[in-house]
Amino acid sequence: MRKMIFALLLSFNTQAQILNTNSIIHPSVASNGMVVTQHYLATKVGKSILDQGGNAIDASVAVAFALAVVLPRAGNIGGGGFIVLHNAQENKNYALDYREMAPAAAHRDMYLNEDGSVNQTTSRLGYLSGGVPGTVAGMWEAHQKFGSLPWKDLIQPAIKLAKQGFKVSPFMADSINRAYSSMKNYPSTVEIFFQEYPVKSQHLLVQKDLAATLTRIANNGRDGFYKGKTAKMFAQAMKKNGGLITEDDLNNYKAVWREPLVGKYKDFKIITMPPPSSGGVHLIQMLNILENFKLKTLGHNSKDYILLLAESMKYAYADRSKYLGDPDFYEVPVQALIDETYANLIADNIEIGKSTASDAIYPGAILPTEGLETTHFSVSDRFGNTVSNTYTINSSYGAKVVVEGLGFLLNNEMDDFAAAPGIPNQFGLLGGEANRIEPFKRPLSSMTPTIVFKDDKPYLVTGSPGGSRIITTVLQMILNVIEFDMEVSDATIQPRIHHQWKPDVIGVEKGLNSSIINELNDLNQKIYLHGPGTSLESIVLKNNYHYGFGDTRRPDSSAEGTND
Repeated sequence: MRKMIFALLLSFNTQAQILNTNSIIHPSVASNGMVVTQHYLATKVGKSILDQGGNAIDASVAVAFALAVVLPRAGNIGGGGFIVLHNAQENKNYALDYREMAPAAAHRDMYLNEDGSVNQTTSRLGYLSGGVPGTVAGMWEAHQKFGSLPWKDLIQPAIKLAKQGFKVSPFMADSINRAYSSMKNYPSTVEIFFQEYPVKSQHLLVQKDLAATLTRIANNGRDGFYKGKTAKMFAQAMKKNGGLITEDDLNNYKAVWREPLVGKYKDFKIITMPPPSSGGVHLIQMLNILENFKLKTLGHNSKDYILLLAESMKYAYADRSKYLGDPDFYEVPVQALIDETYANLIADNIEIGKSTASDAIYPGAILPTEGLETTHFSVSDRFGNTVSNTYTINSSYGAKVVVEGLGFLLNNEMDDFAAAPGIPNQFGLLGGEANRIEPFKRPLSSMTPTIVFKDDKPYLVTGSPGGSRIITTVLQMILNVIEFDMEVSDATIQPRIHHQWKPDVIGVEKGLNSSIINELNDLNQKIYLHGPGTSLESIVLKNNYHYGFGDTRRPDSSAEGTND
């Protein structure tokens, strides 16, 4: 009898415990939904949509447009990205590709100098560096399929923020000031962001041209951006300033629904983005490799654990350099790369505590016969829907140029193509024929929006900015939560490591135990200590609650939930 009473009490206590009191940092908790973004004003916008009875897609659309106003370094209507979502009513998963496309006039050698070298200025700065934006088309497509509230209502909060302005946070002021040297050459950019320099904290940032552009989108939907006045002004600015995007390019842009990639790690199912994202392929590939090892016995962020992660990363990024590109133009061997047999062959070549030189690893050698300034947000609702969205304008503030008269920053996504074989992009990533520049093609990306399922229900919704570090950051988040049983908040704040095959160096975030760094140095393993370049915005769904946490690496990040 005593045993039965004790078991009942234990069961009650386990069920009643909402917060993990052993956590160092605690998440936001809510019963009816959660919004996690990189800016608190956008988070509030998303929460207000959920409070009005909107679903996760409604909130995501509102958040995306709000971030275009309050997070100009990455939030956008001048860029593109990916959505992975779970629709509870159908119990079905979807992947939406609204990545930017090369304009019709783009060609393979457009960024090469006469001597064959790459002109990295024209591929990264100004109008010529921009691909055809996909964000508005992506939000429209998602809303048409799954939205429940009126489109116009979802964009009103962004219009209000742009028209009335908002007070710049200290973090945002620092960000804008750091970009001054590369933005000062564009009058349309200076007019908006540098009415005073240096920009001070609490400066009121008003963006009237952007408000007018958003109003046309609110009133006319997709056509408010890709046709009519906005398209004409966009094309005119391009022609005037040496860009390639035309009205036809804008009219012809389409967001594409793709089959999400499905993988597994132990008893968990991984739903993630297929190509032209490289993120999903290599996330699953690395998880397949690591499932061959007993990670818990190595200890979280121990020397051997870090070396093992780095080994799996080297093989994945080597394959990325050769095999990944736009699947509409190149036959990406997805199934071969995520095959467990291939992962097992790689695992057989890894020895715990040892480091293999990158020069000894070749793309597909044993295969059977992206700007740090992206942004991510995660949303869950009372209906069981979840959205994982990552979008970008590539570099911080993209091409640095505000499109004249329209108020939004243009992406510089053309740099994500391989301008020439063997020449790394701004994130040090190599590419080849699969990712060469071609008209209407979408550049390869590292963005990795992901939903992890437990017992066939969404469990972890996650993603991050960070260029080439995105994939490895999402990998470590998943392992922290499901392998090491960390609360979403503790899992987020852990120091991260990164290896991308070339150069042969392990990137280590400041904050990792110094004794571990010394052990790695003793192995003659090259180490690069760096500051935070990623920002996980994640939700865990458990105990009938939504647990959200905005990464403290970006001080304006926030999580807010909605309750009864």
